[in-house]
Amino acid sequence: MSLKARTDLSPKSVCFVVSSPLTLKFFFVDQIAALSEIYDFACVANCDDQAWLQERGIVVPLFKVRIERGPSLRHDLSALWVLYRFFRSRRFDVVHSNTPKAGLLAMSAAALAKIPVRIHTFTGQPWANRTGVWRSVLKLCDKLTAALATHILIDSESQRLFLMREGVVKGSNSTVLGHGSVSGVDIARFSPNYRLSAEIRKKYDVSDACVVFIYLGRLKRDKGILDLVNAFSQLANLDESVRLFIVGPDEDHLESEIREACSACTSRVTISGYTDEPESWLAASDVLCLPSYCEGFGSTIIEAAAVGIPALGSRIYGITDAIEEGVTGFLHEPRDVNDIVGKMRIFAADPELRGKFGNAARDRAIRYFAKEKLTAAVVGFYKRTLDVTPS
Repeated sequence: MSLKARTDLSPKSVCFVVSSPLTLKFFFVDQIAALSEIYDFACVANCDDQAWLQERGIVVPLFKVRIERGPSLRHDLSALWVLYRFFRSRRFDVVHSNTPKAGLLAMSAAALAKIPVRIHTFTGQPWANRTGVWRSVLKLCDKLTAALATHILIDSESQRLFLMREGVVKGSNSTVLGHGSVSGVDIARFSPNYRLSAEIRKKYDVSDACVVFIYLGRLKRDKGILDLVNAFSQLANLDESVRLFIVGPDEDHLESEIREACSACTSRVTISGYTDEPESWLAASDVLCLPSYCEGFGSTIIEAAAVGIPALGSRIYGITDAIEEGVTGFLHEPRDVNDIVGKMRIFAADPELRGKFGNAARDRAIRYFAKEKLTAAVVGFYKRTLDVTPS
């Protein structure tokens, strides 16, 4: 793509950087659409397929840079060099990164290229529940990212306080937009839907009398999925009405361990892979479970809330912003299987409580987390930031 001549009357130019294109697809389509109406916008991801953006009527160039999620010194140095040359040639006014690896590389390259506004969004720290050398290394990477950024966005207030206590960010240049979350929730898409509920329940032979718990997200050890499965196995011995849906890509290859852990109740556990229709699975469920050890906010919690179902999640930063305890759901101690079982039993035994919490959760999702509110907050942040930044 040819470079555009820049003039004082040209709109400010913005480059949005992530590693995986799925991050753009699932979280940032509305924000990209809104910001591209105002700014000369471009995206960078480890993908060169622009079809899905164009299908949504978004005419924004998508440049491929090989940003790997895992550590790879050769690929990381190559990506750093490519980003630096790209930023220098395009002379962006803003570089905005999301996710840890993309943040470290993009903020480093942008600082070297002397990009005036460098924004990074923190959405959870993979080092938060680690110990030893890897914790120190990963934490140092986040510190470097924060030091190189001129502005820092964080998707929950409890995460911001955690990062401040750990000395990663300062209060002066870190911000939580609205009430948190990275992009909010599509209230129209995620809503109570009895047709979708009936379709899923019929397909998987789940009666109306069953109480369905659901895990929705990537299957990873640090998401606590094995804790949930062990808890459900205990609950299934006590209550014949309960079912468990596990929906999401198996990134840590855990399916065999999951099936072994619930071998006594296999017929009551449904394991599905990646889905493009999470709203269908949520509509067919009664309680969302997120027993994670590390979470920036917990987007699936507010998606479930919008559908009208309560949540059970770990008492960790991020999740404590998404669940209002005793109002929209319950919190349990992380890694505490007995605590998970106890809270699941309360939900399973009390349909009125599930309904009360679910209604409150939907009201809260609409009031605080509708995607339009978050998109407006992001646009407002850009306008305030760029209004005071010289060209």
